[in-house]
Amino acid sequence: MSLLSPTTTTLSPNLLLLYHIFQARIKDYHSQQTEMESVVLETSLGDVQLELYWNHAPKTCKNFAELTRRGYYNGTIFHRIISDFMVQGGDPTGTGRGGTSIYGQKFEDEIHPELRFTGAGILAMANAGPNTNGSQFFITLRPTPYLDKKHTIFGRVSSGMRVVQRLGSVAVDPQDRPREDVKIHKARVV
Repeated sequence: MSLLSPTTTTLSPNLLLLYHIFQARIKDYHSQQTEMESVVLETSLGDVQLELYWNHAPKTCKNFAELTRRGYYNGTIFHRIISDFMVQGGDPTGTGRGGTSIYGQKFEDEIHPELRFTGAGILAMANAGPNTNGSQFFITLRPTPYLDKKHTIFGRVSSGMRVVQRLGSVAVDPQDRPREDVKIHKARVV
């Protein structure tokens, strides 16, 4: 008799019930672990930890966390920085025109009515219009209520806001590109 096989006819009903309860608890545990995952960006200016809003934007969080696990963001730059507005990254080409999602192409917005651009440190998807999310993201440097319902908010800076503020104050050219590269050396899920 194998306890690992619930289909074995020799399992007593009680053992079968215990097996299914155990499997459900394992599934719940893994679900909770995923929802608690954060991402750390190790940048050339210091580390930034991002809390992800799994309950509000699960598809977007899954995309961001999985791209991070795959090393997608490692070695990329913050290609667009606008003082007193936001810092933008996540494009492996560094041009602001590249990037893809784990879903193959672009994916739909996850606009949640409880989430608003109320201050600095909001993590959201950069897009080229509705339902055009890929890999690019931005972090706000101040309240930006005019972005409400236009970009998927999927997290916030939980540690390293001073690093984000330093990012927002680097010298840029007329196209908002940093004069010196600010890199994400490594992104990791924690």
